[in-house]
Amino acid sequence: MGPKRTETAAEPISGDPNPGDPKHAVRATRTAGRRMRSLLLDGASRLFKERGLAGTSISDIAAAADAFPSQITYYFRTKEALFVEAACRDMLYVARATEQAALRAQTPRDYTRALVETVTATDSVAFFAEALTLTRRRPDLAPLVERTIERLHAEGMRAYAEQIARHGWRSLRDPDASSRRFWALAIGVMVEGFAMGRSPEEMAAEMLRVLGDQAAAKTATETAGSRLRLVGSGVTEEASEGESER
Repeated sequence: MGPKRTETAAEPISGDPNPGDPKHAVRATRTAGRRMRSLLLDGASRLFKERGLAGTSISDIAAAADAFPSQITYYFRTKEALFVEAACRDMLYVARATEQAALRAQTPRDYTRALVETVTATDSVAFFAEALTLTRRRPDLAPLVERTIERLHAEGMRAYAEQIARHGWRSLRDPDASSRRFWALAIGVMVEGFAMGRSPEEMAAEMLRVLGDQAAAKTATETAGSRLRLVGSGVTEEASEGESER
């Protein structure tokens, strides 16, 4: 294996007119730091999902990222902290992928199916569930998990509310409650599914069965009625016409 790559603040950025400028050094350091953190998270995520926390060493992760073990402790302090951050990042990536997949849905049922099939096609949810249990022994890592969960709920609520407004669906539950219910169910079904050796298709079927219908498309009558309602008024055009005949 070749020599490990190192990141230094002194490396010039191509095209920078003042590579010796202190501001340049700060920018280079921050850019190098973000790049190294990302490489370490990428390598850690893959190894943790393949081997688990106990089966993955700091040296393994460093080798996967072409880094030094000391860089892991510099950026993340401990292997457990790296595990939790990698799991949280993966979970947010999954949430983004589910939102993108569901954008093409034209009906509430298709929307739910797109969410479910995208989530169950990955092992990132089970990875995140392991991070949840780890925080029982490491309460100092709980804030990152809590922020990730709240972001999942907030992004899910926003995406669902946008679809409701876009298509004119009638939600059977509040969007916030729908988002929280979806992710709680996804984590539970997938933890159980992985433990029981179930396939992604079986886990998707179970999620769809439990979720049921979350929204319904408006009928033609409801859509027409909404068009007749006057903005800022409590009466409709039909009612106004009736009053004028009296």
